[in-house]
Amino acid sequence: MIRKTIVIAALAALSLGTAACNTVKGAGEDIKSVGRAGERAID
Repeated sequence: MIRKTIVIAALAALSLGTAACNTVKGAGEDIKSVGRAGERAID
């Protein structure tokens, strides 16, 4: 019973960590695209 709970908690933490990583990566890409658009506007 305890082992099953630990496995479920580990899987939940892993999936949340993966989702958070993807979110941060997406935000970083958005910031890059804004920077590129600004550079194009200045040129």
